[in-house]
Amino acid sequence: MTVALNIDLPNGFMVDVKTTSKRGFTPEEIAARCADKIVSVSETAHPALREQATAFKGNIEKLLAFYMKQAVASDRTTVYNALKDAGHPELAELIRRL
Repeated sequence: MTVALNIDLPNGFMVDVKTTSKRGFTPEEIAARCADKIVSVSETAHPALREQATAFKGNIEKLLAFYMKQAVASDRTTVYNALKDAGHPELAELIRRL
């Protein structure tokens, strides 16, 4: 199945690549990347506006991290229950302790 997605990208669109070593990204790291995409302000903007946008971005980042942590916990509950139901209570308990 092929899905075509047409999106308009702004002029000067750039791809930003981040990596980790021997681990995945934390909710805070993902939240920071997401907030960077949601909130941006021009370098030529009035300093008061830049300050307000930066504060708003920090609040968005904290909110995103909070809900991402909730999603991780919820997914672990789902995995725990699936493993337990499949007859693997020891493995389920290891997942629960993460």
